Amino acid sequence: MAEVLETTVEEQAGIRKAYEEMLECLHKPAGEADLEQMGRAMELANYSHRYQRRKSGEPYIYHPIAVARICAEEIGLGPTAICAALLHDVVEDTPVTQDDIKAEFGNRIAQMVGGLTKLDSAYNNESQQAANFKKVLSTLIVDVRIVLIKMADRLHNMRTIKSMPEHKQFKIAAETSYIYAPLAHRLGLYNFRSEFLDLCMKVLEREEYNAVARKLQETKASREDYIERFIAPLLEGLDELGYPYRVYGRPKSIYSIYNKIKKKQVPFEQIYDLFAVRILMDIPKNKEKIACWSAYSVVTDNYQAVPERLKDWVTIPKSNGYESLHCTVAGPDARFVEVQIRSERMNEIAERGFAAHWKYKGVSNQPDIYEQWFDSVRDILDDPNSDTVQFLGDFRDNAFFNEEVFVWTPGGDMKSLPKGATALDFAFSVHTEVGYHCQSVIVDERIVPLSYKLKNGDRLKVITNNSQKPNEGWLKLVTTGKAKSKIRQAMKADRKEKGELGKEALLRKLKNLRIKDSTAAVEQLSQQHTNGSHIDLFFNIAQETMTVAQTLAPFIVENGRLVAKAVELPPESTFEPGGRKRNPANKEKGHSRLLINGQPGDQFEYSMATCCNPVQGDQVFAYLTANAGLKIHRSKCPNAQNLMANYGYRIMKAEWVSTSESSFVANLRMTGTDSGTGVIERITHEITEMDLSIRSFNISGNDGYFEANVSLLVKNTDQLYLAIQSLKNLEHVSTVSRVEE
Repeated sequence: MAEVLETTVEEQAGIRKAYEEMLECLHKPAGEADLEQMGRAMELANYSHRYQRRKSGEPYIYHPIAVARICAEEIGLGPTAICAALLHDVVEDTPVTQDDIKAEFGNRIAQMVGGLTKLDSAYNNESQQAANFKKVLSTLIVDVRIVLIKMADRLHNMRTIKSMPEHKQFKIAAETSYIYAPLAHRLGLYNFRSEFLDLCMKVLEREEYNAVARKLQETKASREDYIERFIAPLLEGLDELGYPYRVYGRPKSIYSIYNKIKKKQVPFEQIYDLFAVRILMDIPKNKEKIACWSAYSVVTDNYQAVPERLKDWVTIPKSNGYESLHCTVAGPDARFVEVQIRSERMNEIAERGFAAHWKYKGVSNQPDIYEQWFDSVRDILDDPNSDTVQFLGDFRDNAFFNEEVFVWTPGGDMKSLPKGATALDFAFSVHTEVGYHCQSVIVDERIVPLSYKLKNGDRLKVITNNSQKPNEGWLKLVTTGKAKSKIRQAMKADRKEKGELGKEALLRKLKNLRIKDSTAAVEQLSQQHTNGSHIDLFFNIAQETMTVAQTLAPFIVENGRLVAKAVELPPESTFEPGGRKRNPANKEKGHSRLLINGQPGDQFEYSMATCCNPVQGDQVFAYLTANAGLKIHRSKCPNAQNLMANYGYRIMKAEWVSTSESSFVANLRMTGTDSGTGVIERITHEITEMDLSIRSFNISGNDGYFEANVSLLVKNTDQLYLAIQSLKNLEHVSTVSRVEE
C-alpha cells in the first residue's frame, strides 16, 4: 500500500455509490440513528484512507466498503458490525487511535476495531505472527462479530489477491487454508469455507484448479440437462406433501471435486457426483423433521437409495449447528446423485453459520452448540504463557473436523467429539481434572486402552486416580486441541516445579559473576539454549542434562553483562554481507536454476526440500531455515501451510529461470492388476524408453493387485507429465500419481 495523491472528485463519486450499494445489502432496514452512525464511520474511514491505494491502484477505501458489504450481504450482520468493518484498518494504517474511535463511537465499536487491529511487528518473528492470529481468535469469546468481520476481510483479500506478488499470494493463501477455512467450517460458514478453499487452490495448485474449472465449464450444459431429468419425477410427489418448496441442482466446489479426483485416482470424466440436488421447504420449526423425512420418502420412491450414504443431521445436528438430511441415490443412467433435504431455516444456518444461528437462538430445543465450543476455546486460551505456534495447532485441531462421533456418559449425557478422538480425549472433554487423573476407561463394561478410538454409541466411564499425572506419551494418545493444550499445561507446570533448583543455581552463579540484570541474562541464555523457554532452561539444569558452566560457556562477562563470545570465521569465508552465503556448487555450473527474491540463486545456499522434491517448472517458494540455508518447497508441499502460516517472515520468493541440465527427484505411486508376470519388466522398459533414470523401485502384489513406488530423475515438470501419461497407458496399470508427501 503506497501513499499517493488524494482521491479525485470522480473517484469520490464512485466511492459514494459503492457505500450506498452496501447499505442496500443490509438484511433489515436501518433506523435513522444507525444510518447516521454508519455515515460518520464512513466519513472517518474515507478521510483517514484518502492518501492510500491498494496494489491494484484503486483507492483503499473500496476495501473497507467491500468488507462491510460482505458482512451485510453474505453474513447478515447489523449496523454496529458494519461500522467496525468500515473502520477495521483505520487504527492500523492511519494516525487515528483506538481512543479516538472510543470517543467518537463508544466502547463496543472501539473494542471490535481493537480486536481487528494487528499486533505491532506482527511478522518479525514466529511468536509475534502466531500471536496475531491468537489475538484474533481469542476475540471469539469476547464478541464473535469480530471474527466474522475478520473472515469477511480475508475473503475480500482472497478475491482480490491477483494484484499481489506471487510469493505473497502463497503466504496469504496458506494462512487462509491453515486457519481461516477451518474457522469458517467451525462457525458454520459453508459458503466461506468452500470459497476460501477454491481460492487457495487457485493460488497454490493453479494448473489443477484451471483444469477442473475448464472441465466444469465444458460439461455445464450436459450437467444442467441431467439435473432437469433427475428433478422431473420428484415434482409430483413433492407437490402432494403440501409444503412450499424449491428444488435445484448446485455444483460442488472445484476444491471438493479435485479432492475426489486425487483420492479416487480417476479422471474428471469418472467423477459423477459433480453436483448435489437440494430440496428446501418453507415450514415451521415443529414440522421440519417430518417434512424432511417425507421428502426423503418421495426421493427414494423414485430412485434406489444407497443405505450406507444416508446422513441424518436433522435428528442430531453437527457440532457447528449444521442441520440437513443427506442421501445418495442411483439416478438416471445409474449415476449416483447426492440429495440434500432441509428447511429454509436450516439452509440459512448452513449458508450464514453463526450469524443465522444467533437469529434463531431459542427456536431450537438443542443446547447452544456454539457456547459449548466457546468453552473449549476458553480452555485452550487458559494458559497465557502457552507457545503461540502450538496454540494455533491446538486451535486448528479443535476447529477443523468434518465427521463426528457421538458417545454417552454413564449419566446418559451425549457428547460429540471429532472422528478419530480417543478414550483419553473423552476424559478431558468431561472435565480437565478428570483428564489429568485418568487411569483407565471402561467402554460398554470392558476396559479399553487410553488410545482406544471412539465409535458412535459408545458408553464410557472414566476411572480416576489422584496420583496419576499426564506425561509426554499422552500427547500421542489424543487428537483434540483441548486435550493437547491441557496435557502441555500440566507438563509445563511439572517442569517448572522441578526446575526451581536449577533456577536457584543459575541465579546464584549470575550473582557471583556480578551480573547487573539477571532477568536479561536469563533471557539471553534461554534464547541461546532452549528457544526462549526459561522453564526448559531451569529444568535442564535441575535434571543435570546441562550444567551451569555449559550454559554460560558461549558468553563472557563485560561490565556486568553477558556478551556472546566472538566467533572467528575461516579466512575464505563463504558468507557475504546481509547473511547470504555463496553456493559454490551452483556457481561452478555457470548458471542459476532459480531466482530468489529476484536475485540469482547462486548467491545463496539453497537445496531442494526432500518433503516435496520440487521439479523445475513446479510453483515454488524459498524458506529460510534456522541452520540449513534456504529450502526450496513446492507451493503445495504438505508442510507449506504450516511454514507460511506460522513463519511467514522467513518465506522468500523463488522462481525457475533456466532449462537446467540438472535432474530432480520425482516420486510416483502406481497401482494396477497383477497379471502374474512381466509387470516389473513393462514398467522398467517404458521408463528406459523415455531415457529416464530410476533412483529406486519397490513393488508389492496381493490378491491380483499391485502397488509400486518409483523414484525417477527428471529434468522438469513437462518430462514428469509425459512419464506419468506413458506409464498410465501401460496395460494392467490403473493409476499413476505423484507422491505429495
